[in-house]
Amino acid sequence: MVPVVQKAQRLRRCGYCMVQQPMRSKHCQSCQHCVRRYDHHCPWIENCVGERNHRFFMLYLISQLTVLLWAFHIAWSGFGTETEWKEWLRINTFLLLAFIIIIIFTVVVMLLLVSHLYLVSSNTTTWEFMSRHRISYLKHCSSEENPFDQGILGNLWVFFCVCKTVAWERIYFKEEDGLV
Repeated sequence: MVPVVQKAQRLRRCGYCMVQQPMRSKHCQSCQHCVRRYDHHCPWIENCVGERNHRFFMLYLISQLTVLLWAFHIAWSGFGTETEWKEWLRINTFLLLAFIIIIIFTVVVMLLLVSHLYLVSSNTTTWEFMSRHRISYLKHCSSEENPFDQGILGNLWVFFCVCKTVAWERIYFKEEDGLV
């Protein structure tokens, strides 16, 4: 159930940097600043992932996966063919270890990419997905309900193709005339 708002929604004030926070923003303890549509703080890029750089983070994951798959192909093609097991292991030990590490990183990056694609297609951030029971504007929603969801294609379109700041309050609250 999404509440109907009669007047403009009051913005929250951040308790750390004392700025007014729009909906879906959060103060990052690592970066020490507020981030619009906060998703998470990523230790790989040493930065917050939010509204302005989330699609670049997705491109980063795609490029990482591409490089890892390329490395997988290179490592696979480098294995020598020896008839004796001990000789094969002696020649390919380093390549085998590199191959195992590449497989582990590929699985991790693939899982990250798939999970973020799921979150993007449902217009949910990682922070909202993990902490929805603590977020004031999501407490009243059931676990299946997302007030920001605009359908899979709409969510993907807004995420990948709309290059402007989104007023999440207009999507969250139904306006008096019923238009969003």
